[in-house]
Amino acid sequence: MTRPTAAFFDLDKTIIAKSSTLAFSREFQAGGLISRRAMLRSAYAQFVFFTGGADHDQMDKMREFMSQLCAGWDVATVRDIVHETLNTIVEPLVYDEAVTLFEEHRAAGRDIVIVSASGAEVVEPIGEMLGADRVVATRMEIADGRYTGNIDYYAYAEEKARAIQQLADSVGYDLSASYAYSDSITDVHMLEVVGHPFAVNPDKELRKVAAAKDWPVLSFVRPVALRRRIPVPPARPTLAALAVGGAVAAGGVVWANRRRRGHDA
Repeated sequence: MTRPTAAFFDLDKTIIAKSSTLAFSREFQAGGLISRRAMLRSAYAQFVFFTGGADHDQMDKMREFMSQLCAGWDVATVRDIVHETLNTIVEPLVYDEAVTLFEEHRAAGRDIVIVSASGAEVVEPIGEMLGADRVVATRMEIADGRYTGNIDYYAYAEEKARAIQQLADSVGYDLSASYAYSDSITDVHMLEVVGHPFAVNPDKELRKVAAAKDWPVLSFVRPVALRRRIPVPPARPTLAALAVGGAVAAGGVVWANRRRRGHDA
């Protein structure tokens, strides 16, 4: 029997044109979750993210800032804000080229799996909107109805590759015949575990790796209103909490460092 195959997609700058979380800064300010100063810092983070000009130290500092920002947020408030803005904020950011790839892979019988360091609160609703079969995402800790700023599970760097391998073991995917797409050097491990890796809008370091390994490089440049391509379900309260995605990326470094120290002990 032929084993099933999949196409694994990163989210930010691979499926959508911006950071899925920083795009909501204005809405969070209007909802009283963040200050004007924090909104400006988030806008700067969005600029750095889009241009790919941040080094590891800068990104670590930004992640720490976002983690501190999210701690204490009321989950219900976040859900209410995102329920009202999911379709208007996220839906127009989806790359037309990504939607085309989704359609091609489905037609070929492959599962669509989104693998992202953003929070499950972000990835799951977007995955449902796009009709993805599965998602792998970071899980944020919640206590007494509020985000603590800590991470239960961080889907980042090598962890993405491990998660894909675990999916292959449980579902039976033939990874040698599967595909993966990402823009970031931090996802090189994810790209290496499949037989057909693609660099999408790659940062400088990933572009170098792609050239050295002869990986195809794709350029996605056309964000499209998703409802023009596929039916978009109405936003629901359960599709909420996009707010925590930035903090997920933030606290993830702390989680990863603690995990690494535990392994070294």
